[in-house]
Amino acid sequence: MKKVIIQLGTLTCPSCMQKIEQAVKKEDGVTKVKVLFNASKVKVELDSSVTDAAIIQEAIEKLGYTVEDTKTKELS
Repeated sequence: MKKVIIQLGTLTCPSCMQKIEQAVKKEDGVTKVKVLFNASKVKVELDSSVTDAAIIQEAIEKLGYTVEDTKTKELS
């Protein structure tokens, strides 16, 4: 399992948060998603044998949002 933290460009409305959360939840291997509106961050826990940070980032960018930074760490 991995935890991915994605820094976005500024989110402008709560519906942005919901769109991102729904899109990321649909990706295979995602076990948990939390969008932090005020911080413009997305925290994702995923099964790294099924998906990776690049796929999550691509799903967010397809919605039209800008990804500024992505960090990944192993969960124990």
